[in-house]
Amino acid sequence: MKDIKEILLEYKAGNISEEEVLLYLKRAPFVDMGFAKLDTHRSLRQGAHEIIYGAGKTAEQIVSIILAMLENGQEHILVTRVDEEKAAEVEKLLKLRKTGADEADGSVKTGERIAEADIKYSYFSDARLVIVGGNIPVDCEGYIAVITAGTSDIPVAEEAARTAEFLGNSVVRIYDAGVAGLHRLLDHLDEIMSARVIIAIAGMEGALASVVGGLASCPVIAVPTSVGYGASFEGLSALLSMLNSCASGVSVVNIDNGFGAAYQASMINHMK
Repeated sequence: MKDIKEILLEYKAGNISEEEVLLYLKRAPFVDMGFAKLDTHRSLRQGAHEIIYGAGKTAEQIVSIILAMLENGQEHILVTRVDEEKAAEVEKLLKLRKTGADEADGSVKTGERIAEADIKYSYFSDARLVIVGGNIPVDCEGYIAVITAGTSDIPVAEEAARTAEFLGNSVVRIYDAGVAGLHRLLDHLDEIMSARVIIAIAGMEGALASVVGGLASCPVIAVPTSVGYGASFEGLSALLSMLNSCASGVSVVNIDNGFGAAYQASMINHMK
């Protein structure tokens, strides 16, 4: 199934009839799968297709959603928060569907067979992300800078960086540049000042966001992480520090929410 924009372009070029266009548009804006309702019109409203949140879903459910997305014209698919064990099971089940094999219990079902060439599977353990079909090609000039205070913040940063890359953005990574050694951050001043959007990621006291916010002329999205000792309260201290930032232009997402920061950053970076 083709994307709506592609359908309209083909109609404009005279390659398909008005009846075929109407038939496609009559399809429901979602696919009711029983356990999930796939939003097939989300890209029309928000500019990006639906993304699968993998935590709490079984591998069978994830594969069923992936196949439904492929059948409805979604070429690039992102699944977040997937551990290595579940990722391996997802890959195994996808391979079974590609070859036409059926699971013994019939737990994975799809209305159409998906050709092997249609499924390119990648798993990134550092970010706990599954990507099917590769990243969306970069389609904007600016870049997103992803900065971490420490090495321990990198898992959240990689979720943010790889999500941003998946959504068609160029990303510059600046890792382990926290305020405990401010010269490490200042060494990247040109990259910070030239970024279109910055994602600042820190645990402990979360001071990085305020410092970066005072250096940059672009929006800064702060991500508190659950990194830190007892009084950090699993990221609550960093969250409150970031919410109370004295630097203008700093917004804050939830604790460890690298995906949410990347999605927001991508929307900003794609604005004309």
